[in-house]
Amino acid sequence: MAQFGKLSARRGKPSYIYSITGVAIVLLIMGIMGWIFLNFSQASNTFKEDIRISAYLRTLNKDSIAQIQQFISSQPFAKDVKYINKETAKEIWNKENNEDWSKFLDFNPLPESIDFYTRAQYVNNDSLKKISNTLMTAYGNQITDLQYPQNLVNSLNERASKLGVVFLVVAVVLCVIIIVSIDTTIRLAMFSNRFLIKTMQMVGATRGFIVKPMDLRAIANGLISSLIAIGILFGLIQWAETQFPQLKAIRNTQLTLILFGGMIIIGVGISLFSTHRSVMKYLKMKLDDLY
Repeated sequence: MAQFGKLSARRGKPSYIYSITGVAIVLLIMGIMGWIFLNFSQASNTFKEDIRISAYLRTLNKDSIAQIQQFISSQPFAKDVKYINKETAKEIWNKENNEDWSKFLDFNPLPESIDFYTRAQYVNNDSLKKISNTLMTAYGNQITDLQYPQNLVNSLNERASKLGVVFLVVAVVLCVIIIVSIDTTIRLAMFSNRFLIKTMQMVGATRGFIVKPMDLRAIANGLISSLIAIGILFGLIQWAETQFPQLKAIRNTQLTLILFGGMIIIGVGISLFSTHRSVMKYLKMKLDDLY
């Protein structure tokens, strides 16, 4: 009986390596998809926050202009608020259109304005209309108009919504596949240890004595798998950012750390749950049923 138990233990040890490797691979796939989703979200927000909104001024009074600029800056939606005089407006127009219209006109027809950008959550038609109403209500006698590229705003929101739905569906399917894959991997590992578990029970070990070290080992294995997956994913992220510097510009360190934390929680949590369930299953089975 002792030899049988030792033989089962020796055969059970390699399965942990396969289990750790299998869980790490699955977590790595999850991490890659999560990182792609985070970059899509950040890129979408970056594009939205690059949309310039211009409040064209009727007044040329510097005190009034400063007051309007301060009012806009104090609003929760505003970021990077600037006063644009006629000369600056001309430079912006020439740069955006790659043409110097001063060759044809001897005067500057462009109005002065206060240009600002909004935070990503405000870049939609409803919010922008509210912003316009707020400014026109407060300074309607000093602002002639508020303009922004409506077609671009509509296009960004429509594409973001469609891609968001696609990513959501993919994320749900992927989560199901990941949970099933990790659960199956752990159950296969415990299946190879079923005789060891039963042997310990037959020689008088209590359920708590058998289950506790298995659960602790599951936590350790889940943590090791998670750290391996995070290490590989971190290396892939660093490589991708060297190949595409734009990725570094939109990187959100806080969200990336949350992603890593989620990988650890899922890896450890599912490993512990699957291991505990499998051990309890084999403890309740009869010896003949293990074959």
